[in-house]
Amino acid sequence: MASVAWAVLKVLLLLPTQTWSPVGAGNPPDCDSPLASALPRSSFSSSSELSSSHGPGFSRLNRRDGAGGWTPLVSNKYQWLQIDLGERMEVTAVATQGGYGSSDWVTSYLLMFSDGGRNWKQYRREESIWGFPGNTNADSVVHYRLQPPFEARFLRFLPLAWNPRGRIGMRIEVYGCAYKSEVVYFDGQSALLYTLDKKPLKPIRDVISLKFKAMQSNGILLHREGQHGNHITLELIKGKLVFFLNSGNAKLPSTIAPVTLTLGSLLDDQHWHSVLIELLDTQVNFTVDKHTHHFQAKGDSSNLDLNFEISFGGILSPGRSRAFTRKSFHGCLENLYYNGVDVTELAKKHKPQILMMELAHGLQDQNLKISLTVCHQTTQ
Repeated sequence: MASVAWAVLKVLLLLPTQTWSPVGAGNPPDCDSPLASALPRSSFSSSSELSSSHGPGFSRLNRRDGAGGWTPLVSNKYQWLQIDLGERMEVTAVATQGGYGSSDWVTSYLLMFSDGGRNWKQYRREESIWGFPGNTNADSVVHYRLQPPFEARFLRFLPLAWNPRGRIGMRIEVYGCAYKSEVVYFDGQSALLYTLDKKPLKPIRDVISLKFKAMQSNGILLHREGQHGNHITLELIKGKLVFFLNSGNAKLPSTIAPVTLTLGSLLDDQHWHSVLIELLDTQVNFTVDKHTHHFQAKGDSSNLDLNFEISFGGILSPGRSRAFTRKSFHGCLENLYYNGVDVTELAKKHKPQILMMELAHGLQDQNLKISLTVCHQTTQ
């Protein structure tokens, strides 16, 4: 049975690895390399072009070949310029110019990004729905550092306004660095169980961090229990992320009501979303996509002893949580960390703390490979 579990886990861990800095470390100091300048012309595409010499392949920053930049056939708000970076990258900044030596430049634009080139998300500047400031002439370079940065393979620049005495004209650059993606795929019928240290001494502070991309609007992302029946659960319900915390002792009568917290919406949009959970005694910090909620759980901190085990993708606690079982997660989890420990790396090294199990029988390895291919395509 164990060999079957590891065979399944081996299939689930076939996704490629790139380069990344651990959670909480921020961007590497040198994560500002130009990413577009070395790309071939075939990596650039657009909604249209005024002529063959105004094509998207001429849109690299400071280049003067062709007509000196990209210009669409018609200047309106339905035009776009797209870059394929070749793989998912960490993007930290963008820069724009107008068409070389012309009266064609863009004064404001939207920035969109995507993993697969089909499902797009707008980058919002500090929650603003408005676009980026563009250029005031053809040749000056306008840089914009992205706070926070994002990860994507495809980027689109959508002009909103341009020089009224000219046309849309753009030359662009994208800055960043390579990104490591340790991804595990869950098909809605499997889960990964990480057994924690059962010693009486528990960590002063527990930190769980991950990213997820959901293919369905409902499912358990993680579930963690303690020795006394107390638990925390993170569940996607109708596209919203719900955090459940029960800090009471299930073996004793208790008047402490479980805590339920909801953050985010439309999180089943097949884009990556980040989660950070920090627990210090009964104090909890719950963060989803940079939005943090702080709260204090009621009850004795000794009851909030969760130093037992944690499952990702579903609940693997028969006999203790039968009444709590809900729909398992269908999608991808990325960069799973518990107190700085790379859980995915432990799984790849076949460490005894990790167990991969199926929640329903009848799933064949070949089906897992097919589903994994779909997940791999969406993450890229």
